[in-house]
Amino acid sequence: MSEQQTTESTVASDGVKKAPATFRAILGEKIGMTQMFHPKDRNLYGVTIVKAGPCPVLRVKTAGSKDGYDAVQLGFGARREKSCDKSELGQFKAAGIAPAKHVREIRAANLAGLEAGQTVTVEAAFKTGDYVDVQGVCKGKGFAGVMKRHNFRGLPASHGASDKKRSPGSLASRRSLGRVMPGQRMAGHMGNVATSTIKIEVVAVDAEKHLIYLAGAVPGPRGGLVTIFETVKSKKVRVEPVRSAVKKDKMGNIIKAAAKPGAAKK
Repeated sequence: MSEQQTTESTVASDGVKKAPATFRAILGEKIGMTQMFHPKDRNLYGVTIVKAGPCPVLRVKTAGSKDGYDAVQLGFGARREKSCDKSELGQFKAAGIAPAKHVREIRAANLAGLEAGQTVTVEAAFKTGDYVDVQGVCKGKGFAGVMKRHNFRGLPASHGASDKKRSPGSLASRRSLGRVMPGQRMAGHMGNVATSTIKIEVVAVDAEKHLIYLAGAVPGPRGGLVTIFETVKSKKVRVEPVRSAVKKDKMGNIIKAAAKPGAAKK
């Protein structure tokens, strides 16, 4: 496929104007976890199912405009008009799309061919074997102590110290300061913060149902909003190892295949 074909948007059979395949980011909803066999190595993987897209493009910002930076606004999910205020309705009508439940802005360097009104689909953005980063809001754990929140080991439980086993220990600094310094690890609210899982593999993509299967766990509860990006790591795609047909023993010597019984000698 040529560079011109990848940057230009395409129109699907149902009249939806698709975004170019060079833009590799999409919003989705976490469905849950299951297990499936990988189509390449046939190993059993624990996978997370995410309903990704379709995501309409609301607005495209460029560094040369008054915005001063490159970004794209994506929508996801359905929303009633009466639950939107006038400013939000104005943005949706300007882009020519229906009101969306979630609107997120994604910083991106490659915005060639992106326009308001296009739709980002999961089958165009990702394929089996790609490595992606997934960002979401992790589950809230409420108020937690230092052993659960920061993995402290606790104090000795010997000599009748029954009420100090899970305490944090000393908090203040030396006599010259005599106060708790900022950033001290203490008990407090745990979870409910934005977190990312880096470099996980796309096991399968279901274009008809807009589903993507990701190897391993991703942050957030069931029904939570997640954002899937192309990974920031240097290795973007899984590469299958080239296996030699020559068999060797532990010492590196070539093992000759034994002749089959009854085979005719030349």
